[in-house]
Amino acid sequence: MKTYFLLLLLALGGCAAEQVQHTEQAPNVDFKSYKTYNFLDVTARNEAAFQGPGTGIEILKQAIGREMQRRGYQPSASPDLLVNIGVVTQDKVQTRETSLRDAPIYLGQRNYHWQSQDVVVGRYEEGTATVEVVDAARQELIWQGSVKSVLSPKADKLTKRIDDAVAALFEKFPVQPSK
Repeated sequence: MKTYFLLLLLALGGCAAEQVQHTEQAPNVDFKSYKTYNFLDVTARNEAAFQGPGTGIEILKQAIGREMQRRGYQPSASPDLLVNIGVVTQDKVQTRETSLRDAPIYLGQRNYHWQSQDVVVGRYEEGTATVEVVDAARQELIWQGSVKSVLSPKADKLTKRIDDAVAALFEKFPVQPSK
């Protein structure tokens, strides 16, 4: 019984739209001593890919800003913390393997051969965001994490996916939200 319950939990966990890939923090850092933050300038290697309203960069910055403010950090022009964002998107293909049920009906010749194949059933875009938090005075990385999520072409769903992904990532942040 316990085995089936564990398998069910693993299966449901694998269905999550967002997955925190990793987090890492520098040792002996007092995160509560910092009060302010700001974002590093965003520059893209492929500027054309990040132009226009559908890129999600501004939505990502807003979501990270909300999570930082929930933890007591305030935006500032001369911050204690600098936040750097890295984004990678990939086009993905979802496939399924054909089975004997999918084979054509066989009549006649003895040289018939059927082979299982992968059939494309969908295409989607997956994004990975990496958030790095840097001590501005020392210019040292003190925390980083990355999260992966399936992206939606619809603006409202994209915003929700990014918000959910950033919230999941910041659950691993050393400072929890203020009550």
